[in-house]
Amino acid sequence: MALVAGVAVTIWQNWRWGVTAAAAVAIIDTIYQSKAMSPIPADVLAISAQRRTRRRIRLLRTAGYQALHSRAIPGSDQVIDHLVIGPAGVFAVDSERWDRRLPVRTTGAPSTGVLYHGPFSQSQRLAHARWEAAQAGRLIGTELRQTVNVRPAMVIYGPTVPWGVATLRGVEVFSGKRVRKFFRSQNRATRRQHLDEQEIERIYEAAERVLPPAR
Repeated sequence: MALVAGVAVTIWQNWRWGVTAAAAVAIIDTIYQSKAMSPIPADVLAISAQRRTRRRIRLLRTAGYQALHSRAIPGSDQVIDHLVIGPAGVFAVDSERWDRRLPVRTTGAPSTGVLYHGPFSQSQRLAHARWEAAQAGRLIGTELRQTVNVRPAMVIYGPTVPWGVATLRGVEVFSGKRVRKFFRSQNRATRRQHLDEQEIERIYEAAERVLPPAR
């Protein structure tokens, strides 16, 4: 269809318009196929992504990390996929599994950049990741009577993520394949400000109290 559209518009107008028309038809067809042919429900995909991230995080125990998974935020119907606590700090990690047929890209500067999956903006997902991290930090900090900074992160499975780690509107975004590498690199980057074992344990226990398991 893209070829036919491209040739037809090239004959009618010129080759530049022909290429544009072919690309537009290809994108529309990809979107249609992704919606019409995907047999796997979204919640099943999400659970699959969470399990994969959980397995990768489990391997970080030797690097000093502990984690709580699928924790409910009191007073809401929202769930933090993974709360990871280790030497480099505290992270609220959101696991996403997207249609691999649609590309992932970013536009703009890191502070104002937009994450796209195909033509669809993921700005709301980034805002939600920041909100979850802020809620976790508020609840844990109140429990411990101290400021606790929780950093938001988003892990993507499915499409190729054409970068290592991108910081978009305060959210660390990277491929699921880089989970272990990301946290180990954070250990190196923050080695002068590490949480010690006692601090990690205190935050973990407080998080366990204020963030109940999701049902």
